[in-house]
Amino acid sequence: MPDKAIFLDRDDTLIEDPGYINDPEQVKLLDGVPEALIQLKDLGYKLIIVTNQSAVAHGIVTEKILGDIHDRLKHLLAEKNAFLDQIYYCPYHPEGVVPKYRKESNSRKPSPGMLLQAADEMDIDLSKSWCIGNSSRDIEAGLRAGCKTILTDLPPSHQRQPTSSMSLAGVNPDYKAVNIKEAVNIIKKHLRSSCEQQKETQQAPTIQAEPAIQTTETPEQPEVQQAVPEFQEPDIQNAEPPKQQSEPKIPTDKTQELLSSILGQLKSMQRTEMFGEFSIMRLLAGIVQIVVLFCLLVTVWFLMSPDRQDNPVFIALGFAIVFQLMTLTFYIMQGKK
Repeated sequence: MPDKAIFLDRDDTLIEDPGYINDPEQVKLLDGVPEALIQLKDLGYKLIIVTNQSAVAHGIVTEKILGDIHDRLKHLLAEKNAFLDQIYYCPYHPEGVVPKYRKESNSRKPSPGMLLQAADEMDIDLSKSWCIGNSSRDIEAGLRAGCKTILTDLPPSHQRQPTSSMSLAGVNPDYKAVNIKEAVNIIKKHLRSSCEQQKETQQAPTIQAEPAIQTTETPEQPEVQQAVPEFQEPDIQNAEPPKQQSEPKIPTDKTQELLSSILGQLKSMQRTEMFGEFSIMRLLAGIVQIVVLFCLLVTVWFLMSPDRQDNPVFIALGFAIVFQLMTLTFYIMQGKK
C-alpha cells in the first residue's frame, strides 16, 4: 500500500534564509519546526524536503558543502527527536555560471519533478500527500503533482512582499497558514473532516429508509393546507410594506461586507498571535506591568492611612512611573525585533 508524505520547502519554511546559505553554521531552525515535524510523523506521513538550490549553479556552494548543510539540518532536528525521510534538491538554473548546472530542469520548482521522483522511488500516493511552502513555486509544484497545498507566511523578519501576491501569479493554494505550526493544525482538521464524511456515507443507507414512513401520513394534511390561504388573504392586500423592506438592502449588504472584512482581519491577527513566536520581551512587559499596579495600590494605601506621610507616597509613585517606562521600553523592543 502506498505511503503518504509531506513535501516541505526548506528556506523560510523550516530554517531561516539569510540569502544563499553557504556554511553549515548558518543553519538555524525556525520556531516550532521540530515539534511540527514530530506531529506530522505521528500522523503517518513521510517527511521529504524538496528545495531549489540554484546557489550550486551560481557557484556559491558546491554539492559537497550543500550536503554538509543538510547534514547540519538533520543534526539539529535529531537533537529535538525529529527526523526527515529524504531530501531532494535541484542544483540547476538556466542562468548559472557553472556550465555543468546551467540548464533548465524538470526537477526545478514550479515543475513537479522532485515530487514525482520521490513518489516513484518511495512509493508515495500523491493524492493523499501535502506540499507546504512559502512561495508560488512551492504551491504550483504541489498542485501539478496532485497534492494538497498549504501556503505559509514568511517569517516576520523576512517579509519582503505580502503573500496576497500569490493570487496575482494565478496560483491558489488549498489552504493558507501563518507558519508550519498552523499548517499541522490544518492537516489534522482535514483528516478529522474526511473521517466524518466517511462515517456519514456509511450511515447514509439507513437514513434514506426513513422518508418512506413519512409519506404514509401525508393524506390527512390537504385539509389543513387548504385552510391556510383563507387566513393569508387579508395579509396579501398589504403589498406595500414588503417594498419598503427591499429598499434598505443595499446599505445592509455594504455593512455586511464591511463587517466581514473587519472580522477577517481580526481572525488573521488572532492566528498570527496564536501561532507566533514566543517573546521574552512580552513576558517581561507583562510582569513589570503587574509590579506597576502593585505600586499604585501601595500609593493608595499610603494616602488612606491615618498617619499619612508624603515621602512614602512620592516614593511609591516614583517606582510606578519607572516601572511603567520599563514596560513601554519592553514593548518597543518587541516591536523592533
